[in-house]
Amino acid sequence: MHPKAHAALSGGSRRSQFLPGSVATLSCLYHASHLPHIGRTLGRGPRCILMDIMELEISCRELHKNLNDLSAGIVSDSFCLLDVREPWEAALAAIPGSRLLPMGDVPSRAHMELNPDAHIVVYCHHGSRSLNVVMWLREQGFPETQSLSGGIDAWSVQIDPAIARY
Repeated sequence: MHPKAHAALSGGSRRSQFLPGSVATLSCLYHASHLPHIGRTLGRGPRCILMDIMELEISCRELHKNLNDLSAGIVSDSFCLLDVREPWEAALAAIPGSRLLPMGDVPSRAHMELNPDAHIVVYCHHGSRSLNVVMWLREQGFPETQSLSGGIDAWSVQIDPAIARY
């Protein structure tokens, strides 16, 4: 393993900048420019360290299809649509059926309120906060988490124009 990768994943240099369990922990660890040699294999060149895991992001169209499958009873696995915006943002616009858990509350409430075996799709306004939450949740043992690409803003443009944009 590359020394920088080993240091980061074992609590060394980069990770020591953050408090244990903070949402920001993984935003640094999994950034490809920080750890370019993780996952490098002979003959195949560099690859993402999360290549063998569920994609980090899900498109609005794919989520819409999944939600339709859920409502039709086609998908039987547990599912959670998690809104990590602030309450005032959720009051302006929300995807029906979503559960509000503001980003700042995730570290203290995730293990009590979320099913680690569920497929959890996390969204925010544009996708940055939700991506940080997804990476933190994965580190905490929630492997089936994804961020909604583009957030609720993209959802309102691509799927449901009745949802207010702000």
